[in-house]
Amino acid sequence: MDSLNPDHPPLVMTPAPPRVWKFWGTALWGLFIFAAMFVGQIGAILLLVALRGLPIDMASIQSVGQEPRALALSVITGLPATLAAVWLAIRFKKASFVDYLALYWPSWKQLLFGTVGLVLIVLAWEVTSRSLGREATPGFMTDLLKSGRDTGAALLLLVAFSVAAPMSEEVLARGFLFRGWSASFLRVSGAILLSSLVWTIVHLQYDLYFLAEVFTIGLWFGYMRHRAGSLWLTIILHALNNMTAVVLTMWLGG
Repeated sequence: MDSLNPDHPPLVMTPAPPRVWKFWGTALWGLFIFAAMFVGQIGAILLLVALRGLPIDMASIQSVGQEPRALALSVITGLPATLAAVWLAIRFKKASFVDYLALYWPSWKQLLFGTVGLVLIVLAWEVTSRSLGREATPGFMTDLLKSGRDTGAALLLLVAFSVAAPMSEEVLARGFLFRGWSASFLRVSGAILLSSLVWTIVHLQYDLYFLAEVFTIGLWFGYMRHRAGSLWLTIILHALNNMTAVVLTMWLGG
C-alpha cells in the first residue's frame, strides 16, 4: 500500500483558508452593516412614534429618542439587524459564520489577562480624569442612566448597554472588520488600529477626551482579539466594562 511505502508517502490534505473579504470589500460591507444597525435602531424609535400617534418628523423622533426606555429599545433592536447584515456578507463568501468571526470561547487565563489589562486602562483614565478635574463618565450618560433608574427603565438600559451594544459593536469592529482587514495589506497591526478608529467614530456623541479613552480601550480589545483568537473574549470584556459603568452610575452615583 502507498501509505506504507516510503517512496510514496500519503497525501496530506491541507484545508483551504477561509475566503474573506479583503480591504475594500470589508470596508464597503462594513458601511452596509453600520447602516443596517442604524436602521434597526431608528426603526424602534419610529415604531414608538407611530404607536403614540405622533407626526413622523424629526421633532418627534428626537423627543421620543431621548427617553431612556426608547433609547434602550433602539439599542436592542440594532443587534438583530447587525447580525443579519453580517450573516449576509459572510454568506456571499460561503464561509462559516463561526469561523469568520472567531466565535470561540477563550480560556480562563485569556479572560483573566484581558480583564486585568482592561482594569488597568480604565483606572489610568480614571486617575487622569480626577487629576484634570473632569467627570469620569460623560454628563449626558449620567443623566440618561439616572433618569432611567428613576423611571423604571434601569433593567432595560442594563440589557441594552451591557449585552446588545457590546455584541453589535464587537461583531462589527473586532469581528467582521478585523477579520477582513487583517487578511489584507493592513495585516494585524493595521487592522487593530483601523477597527479601533472605526469603533471610536461610532461614539462621536462623546467629546475628544472620552473618544481618546474609547480608542485606547479599542486597541486593547483588538490586541486581545488577535492574541486569543476569540471574539467572545472581547464581547465579554466590552460587556464587563459597560456593565460596571452602568451599575456604578445608576446605583452608586459613580
